[in-house]
Amino acid sequence: MNSVLQLPLAFDTIKLAAELRLCESEEWTPHFNTNDYSGAWSIISLRSATGNTTDILSHPGDGGYCDTPLLARCRYLAEIVAGFECEKESVRLLSLAPGAHIHEHIDPGTGYQHGIFRIHIPMQTNGDVDFIVDGQRLDMQCGQCWYADFSLPHSVQNRGSQARVNLILDCKRNAWSDRLFERAGYDFNAEARAKRPDAATRAKIVAQLAEMKTDTAVRLIQQLLAEAQLDR
Repeated sequence: MNSVLQLPLAFDTIKLAAELRLCESEEWTPHFNTNDYSGAWSIISLRSATGNTTDILSHPGDGGYCDTPLLARCRYLAEIVAGFECEKESVRLLSLAPGAHIHEHIDPGTGYQHGIFRIHIPMQTNGDVDFIVDGQRLDMQCGQCWYADFSLPHSVQNRGSQARVNLILDCKRNAWSDRLFERAGYDFNAEARAKRPDAATRAKIVAQLAEMKTDTAVRLIQQLLAEAQLDR
């Protein structure tokens, strides 16, 4: 359930198309990792580590990002970005040309459980785009807002005749985003369970704590045993 979510946000497709036309007149940079794709896959930045549109690197969690001059010219995109009431890192447009294929790969540390979330907002797409995350095909439509856990295996293939262009935001998790994800059906209990140690590890921890014979150790043992009951 937590690997893919359509978030309860929607954006004006006409305005998105108009600002895409503006961005298309700028210089786009081919994706640097040519081992991950075949065909043409290019990027332009609205926020980057250096503030340049041609700086397409994204290192979620590093911080230090700033707006590029292009974002100031894209008033509607700037409005969308500002609407995410959390810290934003890189913000980019990624264009996957007809016939291009992003091979299956993972992007470590880009799941909500890691404190980072990556948002996709399609600006231009077609029905022959196969976007697969953890074996699930995402039916992304223009103007929709999607989250996926890209630390899981994912791939994209554009079998259509038109480029697929998504607005992609890397954001830092906070109380506002927790409320947004809760509305979308994110299972916070499942996230908590996934962070707990497995039965074997828990047993070893309890044994080590028991040898310490302190009040704190006793409380931790009680907590671990209570978690074990919840996991049954």
